Amino acid sequence: MIKKAVIPAAGYGTRFLPITKAIPKEMLPIIDRPTIEFIVNEAKESGIEDILIIVSSNKNAIVDYFDYNIELETILKSKGKEELYQKVHKIAEGVNIFFVRQKEQLGLGHAVLQAEAFVGNEPFAVLLGDDLYVGKEKPALRELMDVYEDKKRSVLGTMEVTLENTSKYGICDPINTEGNVMLLKGVVEKPNPKDAPSRHAIGGRYILSPAIFNSLKTQEKGVGGEIQLTDAILNLMKKEDVYAASLQAKRYDVGSKIDYIEAIIDFALKDETLRPDIIKLLKQKG
Repeated sequence: MIKKAVIPAAGYGTRFLPITKAIPKEMLPIIDRPTIEFIVNEAKESGIEDILIIVSSNKNAIVDYFDYNIELETILKSKGKEELYQKVHKIAEGVNIFFVRQKEQLGLGHAVLQAEAFVGNEPFAVLLGDDLYVGKEKPALRELMDVYEDKKRSVLGTMEVTLENTSKYGICDPINTEGNVMLLKGVVEKPNPKDAPSRHAIGGRYILSPAIFNSLKTQEKGVGGEIQLTDAILNLMKKEDVYAASLQAKRYDVGSKIDYIEAIIDFALKDETLRPDIIKLLKQKG
């Protein structure tokens, strides 16, 4: 069973500058909760017990959010605001959250490498903070965990993109496909659309073997002078099988302003207290 997850959250959030100069992109709110809380909850609802969040020196707001705020909670209790108290007190209840600082931002692979001591010698999950998933029947991570329990090998979560958008993602090169599960022979990072081996793009969710750490420690810097997780996964494929699975959950790229706005609208429409006013507002804007 997969019991540990890693959430890299040390990046600069350049797509949302200038606001991310002061607020971590992972703390941008979906209504009244930060994006990262939804990702933590996805891990928890998938059966994860321990989560390591990789932060940088300017991401203290993330650490503070998942800590108790005794002063605030005392004030809410004293004023009889029990519902608000419970909302604040029970953030990420039922899961253990740990933090480590990535002192230099040297790429996603380097961020994952910071988790080696936390993970130890067991398979683990990686959830990227830019990718928010809403599951249909189960959380996105649970989909991958189910595949891992069957294959006992690393699994990459994928989404299907248009051919012209393959140049924006790591694209899977499958050997064969069984249902929505693919055995991979490679992954091509941001290929020219005419050279793309498929339209299955890696979508920010991974189950990885602990052997990935050996690949990361010997991995040379790649695109952008960074240690790329994709390159380490390619090296891992030389030693053991790696699979991909098409995720059924809906994905929002919350690093994209349009997807971020869509996520806010969709979450608001699911909130019965907000839905009537949101529908009215959208009709007025339409």
